Amino acid sequence: MPGASPGLSAEGVSKSFGTVRALSDVTLTFPPGEVTALMGENGAGKSTLLRILTGDHRPTAGRVLLDGEALDLHAPQDARRAGIRIVPQEPEIIPHVSVAENVYAGSLPRTGPRRLDRAELRRRITADLHRLGFDKVLDPDLLGSELTAAQRQLVEILRALNGAVPPRAIAFDEPTSSLSEHEVKALFALIGRLRDEGIAVIYVSHRLKEIFRLADGIAVLRDGMVAGVVRAAATDESALVRLMVGRDLSSLFARRQVATDRVVLDVRNLTTDDVSDISLTVHAGEVVVLAGLIGAGRSELALALAGDAPVRSGTVALGGRVLRLRGPRDAITAGIGLAPEERKAQALFLQRSIRDNTSLVSLGRLRRWRFVRQRREKELAQRYADRLRVRAPSVEAQVRTLSGGNQQKVVLARWLARRPDLLVLDEPTRGVDIGAKAEIYQIIADLAREGTAVLVVSSELPEVLGLADRIVVMQNGRTTGELTRDQATEEAVLALAMADDLAAGITAPAPAPTGPSISKDER
Repeated sequence: MPGASPGLSAEGVSKSFGTVRALSDVTLTFPPGEVTALMGENGAGKSTLLRILTGDHRPTAGRVLLDGEALDLHAPQDARRAGIRIVPQEPEIIPHVSVAENVYAGSLPRTGPRRLDRAELRRRITADLHRLGFDKVLDPDLLGSELTAAQRQLVEILRALNGAVPPRAIAFDEPTSSLSEHEVKALFALIGRLRDEGIAVIYVSHRLKEIFRLADGIAVLRDGMVAGVVRAAATDESALVRLMVGRDLSSLFARRQVATDRVVLDVRNLTTDDVSDISLTVHAGEVVVLAGLIGAGRSELALALAGDAPVRSGTVALGGRVLRLRGPRDAITAGIGLAPEERKAQALFLQRSIRDNTSLVSLGRLRRWRFVRQRREKELAQRYADRLRVRAPSVEAQVRTLSGGNQQKVVLARWLARRPDLLVLDEPTRGVDIGAKAEIYQIIADLAREGTAVLVVSSELPEVLGLADRIVVMQNGRTTGELTRDQATEEAVLALAMADDLAAGITAPAPAPTGPSISKDER
């Protein structure tokens, strides 16, 4: 059509699910040859918009266009035939066939009606892996059931790039959440090639550093509506946060110090298989943050305090009483709670309800004889779901259906219900959006104000500086220094985190202008 906007477009798109309005009059264009970042809090409508663009949902109103031509998308196959693809956040892998068969499922080469042409299949997958730079990280003969989370993600990327119709628009939904540094570099190089080939790329991520590294334009959704569209080169992190949540970045850490003189946690010369001679204290109402680089031993220390790693020597005292931590049960009974780094693998029963997950460590107070009083259990879960603003239809919803931020709130609800004296939070905002981060920061501030001692492991320097009353820095399994809130700067934290390297004459890298991250997610 003469004068039509090139690329993939949503024009006046609205979508309702019953009485819930997920999108309202969204008009956006994703130009060819550009990377457009799609941002917003969980629940802002990003996933719904992607599902409409890729044929998984039909809009209640509005239409989807490709190069100005309206598309009639009844199913994902229609979008795929039009050249619109998506790399989903949760890969769908066939477990009992090879990587090659997973990639070309639906278009396998054959020498006859029922006979697979394995030589041609091998030639295709070898060529594609080499062309895309994944040949060193993905074995085409591995079965789907043998793949790591990162490898499953790479299979989805390969699948999206193949088909009878070449891709004209491709959406990546949180593609780096499980990738290593090498795999991330290969992915970013691939996205650069797609852009150069004139493909419209939609990139969904909560990681602002990735957005500014990749994106040409940024579209922000808030409450199902377009909050703004900006060029990446003409904006900054603070402006994006204001678009997403309606307030400044500096307000995320608004809290006052409420620490008391009462020592809750007193660790003396603690040694495990992973950490050596650790001594630290945490007072009632104090937030102490453990900072350090990858492999510093922070998570290992957290596991030891939670009774999940054997203590070889030294002592852990809580409220003046020396503990014998033979397992997590001893830690929980003593009054220590741990929200681990890998919430899905280590903290949550994904197929169980919010109610079940919240009450898990409080069942003793909910039992009568050997039976759990379900009415009281539901009331407990509802009370903390309301307090933490868990977004879900009810406390009977399965945890697997929740966003990352809401899953993390369920983990926190579990420990708020237990009311521990010490709460250890390992990367509490990992993989959650800016809005959910702000809510989690507020929860931490509320816990401190109520007198809970809070020990946080964090790899994001702005978070470390914003949350901490004191910062304890670790390297190579031991502490290298401690900073008060007034002493703490990015440079001071990094200097302590790299103390051994600096002593050996290795030069520390200069901090990035927007505030460096030392997160495992950014490896």
